[in-house]
This record gives sequence, structure tokens and C-alpha cells, in this order.
Amino acid sequence: MSIINLFKIAWRAILLNKIRAMLTMLGIIIGVASVITMLAIGEGSKESIKNNISSMGANMITIRPGASMMGGVR
Repeated sequence: MSIINLFKIAWRAILLNKIRAMLTMLGIIIGVASVITMLAIGEGSKESIKNNISSMGANMITIRPGASMMGGVR
């Protein structure tokens, strides 16, 4: 089979199954849009957290390596 025949068969299948083709396109569009939306929300929240931390000042947060046991019952 040549490429031209394959395209003819595919085009005929799309024309005969219009509802199936539309639902497939709709699914792909919704899937791509949801991935783009989730990435945008993630990046936006990351920038918001960075801005909140930087607005606190450089001397407000202290990060130390290791875990220490403070208080509590031993």
C-alpha cells in the first residue's frame, strides 16, 4: 500500500465516522488544555511562594541541616 492509499482510507474512515472523529478531537483538545492549565497553575503558585518568601526579608528564615529533637517526652 502506498501513502496516498493510506490517506484515502483514513479520510474515508473520518468521513464515515464523524461522531467518533469529533469525540476523539474533543478528547485530545481537553487533554492538552488540562495539561497546559495545570502547568500554568503550578508555575504561578511557585512564583507566588517565591515572592512571599522574598518579601519577608533575608534574615527572617533560617535553614539548618539535620533534624534535632526539641522538647517532647523521651
